[in-house]
Amino acid sequence: MSLTPQAADPPIEQRGIRRASGDRRRGRRVLRWSAIVLSVVIVGTAGTGYLYYRHLNANIRKDDLNLGNEKDRAAKTEANAAGQTPLNILVLGSDARDNKENQKLGGAKDTFNGTPRADVQMLLHVSADRSNMSVVSMPRDTLVDIPECTDPDTDKVYSALTSAMTNDSLGRGGPGCTVATWEKLTDIHIDHFIMVDFAGVVSMADAIGGVPVCVDANIYSHTSKGSGSGLKLEEGTTSIKGEQALQWLRTRYGFEDNTDIARAKAQHQYMNSMVRELRENATLSSPNKLRKLAETATEALTVDEGLGSVTKLYDLSNELRKVPSKRITMTTMPWQYASDGNRVVPKPEEAEKVFRLVREDIALDGKDKKKTAQDETSDDPAAADDEIAVQVQNGTRTSTQTAMTGRAGDVTELLVGKGFTAAKSDSSVLLGQAKTVVRYPSADLEGDAQRVAKALGVPMSSVKKSTDVSGVTLVIGADWRSGTAYKAAEKDDSLPESEDTFNGADTKACMHVNPDFTW
Repeated sequence: MSLTPQAADPPIEQRGIRRASGDRRRGRRVLRWSAIVLSVVIVGTAGTGYLYYRHLNANIRKDDLNLGNEKDRAAKTEANAAGQTPLNILVLGSDARDNKENQKLGGAKDTFNGTPRADVQMLLHVSADRSNMSVVSMPRDTLVDIPECTDPDTDKVYSALTSAMTNDSLGRGGPGCTVATWEKLTDIHIDHFIMVDFAGVVSMADAIGGVPVCVDANIYSHTSKGSGSGLKLEEGTTSIKGEQALQWLRTRYGFEDNTDIARAKAQHQYMNSMVRELRENATLSSPNKLRKLAETATEALTVDEGLGSVTKLYDLSNELRKVPSKRITMTTMPWQYASDGNRVVPKPEEAEKVFRLVREDIALDGKDKKKTAQDETSDDPAAADDEIAVQVQNGTRTSTQTAMTGRAGDVTELLVGKGFTAAKSDSSVLLGQAKTVVRYPSADLEGDAQRVAKALGVPMSSVKKSTDVSGVTLVIGADWRSGTAYKAAEKDDSLPESEDTFNGADTKACMHVNPDFTW
């Protein structure tokens, strides 16, 4: 028995993630499902299977992937030497109280049908070779710059905000604005998003059959003023589902120091356990459970168009299943308290380091094999050296040192001596750039930028796409204030130390309970 849905999409790994959303219908082909695949995704007879497939597709809610300006998008991730492409998926938990069930679960009656917020935000990065996965959470209290977003349904334009709560981004046109906010902060191109609301969390936990979590003491998340999630568990491991699962994910008062940071840590523990449960349940021997999971998942999720069908979600699940649990690393974005002491902001150098590791497809667990320069080089061919127009700028100024006079001219002479006769010094600006960088505005100039970097000994990781330049631009940083030979600092690809890091195979993780919330 086989089933042939019309115009089904090819698997994710075959169609390539770099394709823009406007081109998503290209390259479609017929996908034939055997009886085995049917038993994994849908259950039905030859006469009813396709109807059920259409029913599941109708369950899925879809929204635009990115609501920011196209020119501000992060550069698309390039394939590695083997033609494999990483996947970046933003997972969102919405606090929307847009129906009776969500209102009952979320409480706060005065907020019914109000503006939703993205209270859970996790970036899933699946490596190009599918050998590892990195998950980076952002606390909902993080202050970030939110870019201009346009609501696709009403065409309302939300102006850009500075130093705003990251969870407010969801209410500015939809999840696509949260995606745009992440891309602006991290410079990581996001391929997909998956969003779930209160009711979805409960139904998914029920369909799985429960998710085991652990606390090191009895916990009751409740204050005399009525705050708290209401979570009440005994010390040790408990399999939670339904409303209790939602309480766990929302608990702030009761874990560690009663902050959103501890809540993110608890969410990591839950996600680790849920992944293990899904893998154990996703077998051919339990078709009824798989059918229930398929029904529940399609009703619970809002996704971008690129994941907007059963076949696409199934393809994604197959890609995620390739990653061994022991190579899944979850962490919280390095943060520090904001000036008001009530909110947090990304910790400048450490947060950027985590984002760089993700951008460069470097595993957070430190178990990657070292990449060669060839692995990092673009397939875009470079022009002849004497035809590459390079603008050279002086960025040697620091907070404690003035810019080195004439530095742009000196390096321009160096480039001309190496054959880059079209290089020009730009003395109109004096920048403050910690590390030397080569920027380029568009993909057709990437090869030229990399050629300039190679000639000077600048690492490929310092070649960046930027809409702030009109051509290949070399900014001489404070790390090259003198001399004719650039020496790059030794690259540190280790994850910044943090207590908020989990390994996907860790079955012994246990949340610490705040002594004021025990019973």
